[in-house]
Amino acid sequence: MTAVTTTHPETFRPALHYTARNTWLNDPNGLIHHQGVYHLYYQNNPFGNTWGNMSWGHATSENLSAWTEQPVAIACDEQEDIFSGSIVFDSQNSSGFGTATAPPLVAVYTSAYKNASPLHGVQAQSLAYSLDGGFTWEKYAGNPVLTRNSANFRDPKVFRYDGGAVSYWVMAAVEAEDYKVVLYKSEDLKTWEHLSDFGPANATGGIWECPDLFALPVDGNPQELKWVLTVNLNPGGPNGGSAGQYFTGDFDGVTFTSDSTITSGAQDPDRLQEYHWLDWGRDYYAAVSFSDAPDGRRIMIGWMNNWDYANQIPTSPWRSPMSLPRELSLATVGGRTRLVQNVVEEAVCRGEVPAVQSGPIHLAGETRPIPAATGTVQLIEADFTTGTAEEFGLIVRGSGTEGTRIGINPAQGRLILDRTASGDTGFHDGFPSVDTAPINALDGRYRLKIYVDHCSVEVFAQHGELVLTDLIFPDKTSTGVSIYAHGGSATLESLTITPLI
Repeated sequence: MTAVTTTHPETFRPALHYTARNTWLNDPNGLIHHQGVYHLYYQNNPFGNTWGNMSWGHATSENLSAWTEQPVAIACDEQEDIFSGSIVFDSQNSSGFGTATAPPLVAVYTSAYKNASPLHGVQAQSLAYSLDGGFTWEKYAGNPVLTRNSANFRDPKVFRYDGGAVSYWVMAAVEAEDYKVVLYKSEDLKTWEHLSDFGPANATGGIWECPDLFALPVDGNPQELKWVLTVNLNPGGPNGGSAGQYFTGDFDGVTFTSDSTITSGAQDPDRLQEYHWLDWGRDYYAAVSFSDAPDGRRIMIGWMNNWDYANQIPTSPWRSPMSLPRELSLATVGGRTRLVQNVVEEAVCRGEVPAVQSGPIHLAGETRPIPAATGTVQLIEADFTTGTAEEFGLIVRGSGTEGTRIGINPAQGRLILDRTASGDTGFHDGFPSVDTAPINALDGRYRLKIYVDHCSVEVFAQHGELVLTDLIFPDKTSTGVSIYAHGGSATLESLTITPLI
C-alpha cells in the first residue's frame, strides 16, 4: 500500500459532489423537492468529522449542482440521536401541524434513544414539522408515533399511496437484524397500522437499512408499471462491505411481492453475482430517492463511502461525499426487468474547454497515454470493441506510479475497477481493492461513461445498466489518462473527454 504524505487536506474535496464544510456526514435523509428547491438532509455530526452525535444536516440546491449548506435542521439532544428518515409534503394537512392554506412539511425520523431517556436502547419513529419550507423544524410533542420496542427498527421512508379507491401514507422501515422491510399505513402520519413484512430475501450478509419503495414504468410505457424496493445492507456487498440491492415486483397497497427474489433466508455467498445491486462498487450506500421531484422523475442519491473504512478516509476537515444524483428507470434487459441509472444531466457543469475526441484507435498489447486528456475532474466516454485482448480499458488519474484501472475482461464477462495503485491507500487495510461486476457486450460494444472527481470514480456501463462507484485518493499531480489492451488486441472506437467544473 502507498500513502500520500504531502497532500493538502483540501486536495480531495470534490468539485462535483456535495460535502459538508467541516464535519462528518453519512446517509442522505429527507430528500424532497419543494417550492422549486431540492432539499438534501443527511446524517451529520455537527461537532466533528467522525461518526457520532447524529443529527440532520441540511443543504439546498435549485439545480442539483450547486449546493448551499444550511444550519443543522434537526439536532440530537441528551435524550435521542436523530437517525435516518424521510420528509413528505402534507398538502392536505392530514397531520394538523399546519393549516389548510399553509400545509407543513413533515419529517419522519428514527429516534435512537440514549441512556438519559426512559426509552433508552429503543429505536422508534418520530415526527418533526416545518412551516417555513424546510429550514426550521419543531419536534412533535407526542413522539414517538410508532414503536416496536425494538433496538433496530429504523430508517422510515414515507410516501403517499394512491390506489384509486384508497389513499393513505405508507411507511417502509426495517428491522435491521431480522433482514426485514416492515410496511405500515397511516391517515394522519401520527397513528400507524401494520401492513406486512418483506424478507429475508437475496443478500442477507449484513444488517438491512435505508429502504425505499416506488413505482416506475417499464421501457418508458406508463401503462406497464413495476414497483422497486431498494434496501441497503452492511456488510455483504458484492465486492465487500456496504452496498445496496433492489427488488422488482408489485405493491398492492398492503404487500410487496417480488419477482426477482432468487433465494431467501441466509445469504448464499455463491449467488451474490445473481442479485440485483444498485451499485457494484465499494462506495455507494444508504441510497434513497427524492420525494416530489419535478416531472415525475425518480432521482436518487447515495452516501459515497463504506463502513469498512468510513471514519479513516484521508480527508479533513470534512469527511465523506455524497454521490452524484442519478435518474432511475426500468428497462427489459435479457428478458428481465432491470434498473437503469444515469447521472442527472443538470447536476454536472461542463467546462468551456473543448472536449478531447479521438478514435478509432487500434491497440495491441500496449498502454497508450492520451496527452491532451489530462485532468482531475472529467467526464470520460469510451466505446470499445474487443479483438483478442485478455483485457482492455482505461487508466485514469494516472502518473508514473499511480493510476486507477477501469478495464473489461471479455472472456470472463467482467468489468474491473482496480484502485490498488490509485494513490493513498494506506489508511486502512480494507481500502485497496480490485472490484468487479458482470458485463456483456451490447451490440458488440462496451460503452463506459466515467465521472472522475478529486476523490472518486463513478462508472456507468452499457447506458447505465451497470454502475460501479469507488473512492480514490490520488496525488494532485496524477492527472493522466491512458488506454490499454493487454494479451492481444482491442479497438477504442470513440473517446470523448469533457472537463467538468
